[in-house]
Amino acid sequence: MTADGGMSVGGAPSVGERPARHRSWLGGGLLLIVAVVLAALNLRPSITAVGSVLDEMRDGLGASATWAGALTTMPGLCFALAGLTAPYLAKRIGVNSAVATALAVLTGGLLLRVLDGPLVVLGGTLVASAGIALANVLIPVVVKASFATRVGLMTGIYTAALQTGGALGSSVTPPLDSALGGWRPALASWAVLSALALALWLAATRGSPGVTGAPGGVSGGRSMLRNPLAWTVTLFFGSQACFAYIIMGWLPQVLMDAGESRATAGLLLGLVSILGLPVSLFVPALAARQGSQSWWIVGLGTFGLAGIAGLMVAPSASPLLWSVLVGIGMSVFSLALTTIALRARDSADTAKLSGMAQGFGYLLAALGPFLFGLLHDVTGGWTVPFAMLLTVVAGQIVFGFLAGRPRYV
Repeated sequence: MTADGGMSVGGAPSVGERPARHRSWLGGGLLLIVAVVLAALNLRPSITAVGSVLDEMRDGLGASATWAGALTTMPGLCFALAGLTAPYLAKRIGVNSAVATALAVLTGGLLLRVLDGPLVVLGGTLVASAGIALANVLIPVVVKASFATRVGLMTGIYTAALQTGGALGSSVTPPLDSALGGWRPALASWAVLSALALALWLAATRGSPGVTGAPGGVSGGRSMLRNPLAWTVTLFFGSQACFAYIIMGWLPQVLMDAGESRATAGLLLGLVSILGLPVSLFVPALAARQGSQSWWIVGLGTFGLAGIAGLMVAPSASPLLWSVLVGIGMSVFSLALTTIALRARDSADTAKLSGMAQGFGYLLAALGPFLFGLLHDVTGGWTVPFAMLLTVVAGQIVFGFLAGRPRYV
């Protein structure tokens, strides 16, 4: 067993994993860390950048509200469908090559979606989201195999980079839009960052046996679909993702209905995202050193419950406080990723569990904002939608508590 709870098959690393596990933080190890961080920075901007220029896109393309809804819903659905295929791709070509393929697909999609009209934008977004979905599933496998004694720390760094990328996408795209003369070059400019990540990934993993091929890569064998613990982890991941998607999609509207300005509502949503950074950097490393992560998950979930209750009962009383509580609650995402790595014994099982948890989990998450909005339309208020969200977060706490106990799929 490793220092943070990881374990390889038979208590020893497999042949394919041993070189990566003993890799130094200097040299190739440091280059791989930078490659993981740069790859993670690319896994949210293609999504968050769209929201900041969506009205300009609709006006320029003459697109409908239905088209806008499809554009914003597509990434979550694609995360689910493409994520389920990631372990099979990794099995065929190796995890390192599969991540490189994902970054190449992402780069191509970012360029494609700015070339023509509404259908091309949807098609390019579909391609880019497929690349993100593959990387979402596979990078935790790289972390598990290459940094087995520092899973918590590296997962925290990876998660912080994800959140930073999301914040950059929403905050940097409007200035790019002004500087470059429109939404097309502004969105296309993110392809430069993904191309750089691809080049660095290829350099960092060149000739590395760490997580490529069997037995250290993704192999066949038993299915996670018949494993109760795998379903517990999946429901934990899905419920926390559902919570996050609802907040990211609806919090500004809730705050504006409560009397806040558009600018203030946007800043508070940005605050929600930023609050996850310090938690992601420190909590996973601390939690991974312990046998169980359950009470960490319960603690963060309690903050989320308090923030949602405040927004439901008295949204205008203290929107800053409610946003802070919600932001701390949403930072449980870092522990969801840590749990995936710690509940698997080796990189093969990590890939299967990651694919299942993120595949089915994001499918659940994609339904959340739709149901939240539907309940708002039907009831004409926010009380019933927030009651639904409270149920989701309560389920997250229960499933997270069970998933955090020291067991293996």
